[in-house]
Amino acid sequence: MNPVSCETCEKRTPERRVLFVNACVREGSRTLRLARRVLSHLEGAVTELDLEALELRPLSRETLARREALLAAGAPEDPLLAQARLFAAADEIVLAAPYWDLSFPASVKTWIEHVNCIGLSFAYGPDDRPYGLCRAKRLLYVMTAGGPILPPNDGYTYLKALCNTFYGIVETHCFAAEGLDLRAADPEAILAEAERRVDAFFEEETRQRRTPCAAPTTNP
Repeated sequence: MNPVSCETCEKRTPERRVLFVNACVREGSRTLRLARRVLSHLEGAVTELDLEALELRPLSRETLARREALLAAGAPEDPLLAQARLFAAADEIVLAAPYWDLSFPASVKTWIEHVNCIGLSFAYGPDDRPYGLCRAKRLLYVMTAGGPILPPNDGYTYLKALCNTFYGIVETHCFAAEGLDLRAADPEAILAEAERRVDAFFEEETRQRRTPCAAPTTNP
C-alpha cells in the first residue's frame, strides 16, 4: 500500500476565523503573553474580544425576555445576540483567563451566559438532550497562576464540559503556567518553559498533518 497525500488533512482556507476571548486584566498580563504565543501558531483572521472593554452585564429578567423575543422573531442580528453569533461562527476559539478563585474572572462567566443561547450556539434534539450548532471543533484555553493550579482545574473542566455537552466542540486543550509568584520561583523561566510547550504542541500537530495518510482500501 502506497501512502497518499490527504487533501482533507492539508487543507487550509484563507477565510478561517479565529475568535480570541481575552479575559486578562492586569498590565503586562502573563496570561496574555502566553495566549499571544498560542495565537502566533494559528492561521486565519483573528477577532479579539476584550471582555474588560466589552463590559458585558449578567443576563437579567429583562434581557432574558428580550433575547427570547428576538429569537422568536427571527432577529439574530440584534447586538444582544452578538456573542453567541461570533462564538458559533468561529472556526477555532482561544480563551485566555488568569486563574482566579479556583477558576477564572467573573467576566468569563458573564460572557458564557451570552454565548449559551438556544438556537444560535446549541439546540435540543428529539431526545431532549443538547447538541451543538457551533462551527469550531477546538477550543484552546490559556491560563497562568501565581500559585499552584489545584485539581481538578475547575475553570478549564467547566469549559470543557460546556464545549462537549452544549456546543459540539469535541477538542479542548489547556496551556498553563503555574507557581509564578511562589517565593523560590523564576517566573521568566516558568513562562519560557510554558511557551516551549506551546511550540512543541503545534510542531507535533504540524508534523501529524504533514504525515501522509494511508490510501483507502477497496473491497475486492
